Amino acid sequence: MKQTPVYFQNALNQLYGLTDKIKPNLMVLIMDKNTHRHCLPLFLSEFETDIPVELIEIPAGEANKELKVAVQTWKSLLACGVNKNSLIIHLGGGMVTDFGGFVSAVYMRGIPYINIPTSLLAMVDAAVGGKTGLDMNGVKNLLGLYSFHIATLIHTPFLKTLPEREFRSGMAEMLKHGLIYDRKHWKKIIQLKNPSPENISELIKESVQLKLDIVEKDPYEKGLRKILNFGHTIGHAVESEYLNSENPLLHGEAIAIGIQIEAVLSAEIGLMNKSELDEILSNMIALFGKNKIEESSIENLMQWMEHDKKNTGDKINFSLLNGLGVARFNVELNKEQIIEGIKIYNRMLEMI
Repeated sequence: MKQTPVYFQNALNQLYGLTDKIKPNLMVLIMDKNTHRHCLPLFLSEFETDIPVELIEIPAGEANKELKVAVQTWKSLLACGVNKNSLIIHLGGGMVTDFGGFVSAVYMRGIPYINIPTSLLAMVDAAVGGKTGLDMNGVKNLLGLYSFHIATLIHTPFLKTLPEREFRSGMAEMLKHGLIYDRKHWKKIIQLKNPSPENISELIKESVQLKLDIVEKDPYEKGLRKILNFGHTIGHAVESEYLNSENPLLHGEAIAIGIQIEAVLSAEIGLMNKSELDEILSNMIALFGKNKIEESSIENLMQWMEHDKKNTGDKINFSLLNGLGVARFNVELNKEQIIEGIKIYNRMLEMI
């Protein structure tokens, strides 16, 4: 299945051709408070139009990727007069594109929309591939659907608006793409000295293409696409556990922890050798630091994992590594194996 096109070269200029083709009666920009402040001026400096434009601002942060905020947004769309002839643009990071995709796909059974990701995480992952989602009761993406939008426009100057922590967070998904599908991509990223918005553009393109290649082969996650979940079974649990704490983790930071623990699990069941595991842990720690899992929180993490959509029966379903650059999906592990893997991860951190 051919995927939604992703434009890199003069990305925002593509909007002129797209709007000429669609001829919308109205354009609506959905963004959060941060992108409204930092990214909207850059967008408006690059794109001028005679089409009427409405702005809808949603609260920032993963805690607001909830149904109640979606309902408020649908009411705003109705008040703006949005109909099937309108065009919605999602301008923001992964939370905005996940949330906006769901809102746009459900309203009137689907309004045409375009994703313009402004964070590294959204550029390489959330804004491409057709998945949308809302969280519910703290469970990540419990509500969602597949919705293949008109286009994704990747304008890398938006990366200059990101705090260093947000930029680094996005690298977790790029590293994951290399680990599951292309060892050379992994090697290129870990060899990159002082990654920055100025020197990462080509790797962004490469990472997006890797994901698109997987999704085109399996758009509805019946098989191969499941490998994109590597790092996410535990990563989502960690993200949910700390979501309402004093120091919530960014998505990429939680996924970085998930990648490391799930790499440990891969080695523990014999899918990967120790030297490969050591390479993964040492490089992930160099980028994200050491993040020990408090043993008092392990039981909570197990409960979060039990809500994972991929599970079957009393087993938790993982996608794990079969070596650097190769992944295997539908690997079922029991609770005891997972808990032991987390404890081994903690012990390994002390030795590195």
